[in-house]
Amino acid sequence: VQLQASGGGLVQAGDSLRLSCAASGRSFSSFIMGWFRQSPGKEREFVAGMSRSGDSTYSADSVKGRFAIFRDNAKNTGYLQMNSLKPEDTGVYYCAAKTSINWNGNPKFYDYWGRGTQVTVSS
Repeated sequence: VQLQASGGGLVQAGDSLRLSCAASGRSFSSFIMGWFRQSPGKEREFVAGMSRSGDSTYSADSVKGRFAIFRDNAKNTGYLQMNSLKPEDTGVYYCAAKTSINWNGNPKFYDYWGRGTQVTVSS
């Protein structure tokens, strides 16, 4: 499966952005979906994830209450709605897909990765 993330940009603190992750090559509903981000000098970190059906969601403590993950399997697309953005949310955001059925937020367990999209939040 190929993944393509889009929707990043330069915004001010407090603004919102919606990232999209378009999948092709295989049914998106076959995968657990995750969003990760990476800032310069830091390791890639988990942001949010969702089960294959969309019934279960997971979020990092740092984004709870501000970010929401959802997916439209009919469109083979996943989304990350980011509200009340903070400068510390700045980074390259990646969407990823995991084939095994067990939830895990560790990026090493994800099988497919899209190119990242840059999110920059100015103060």
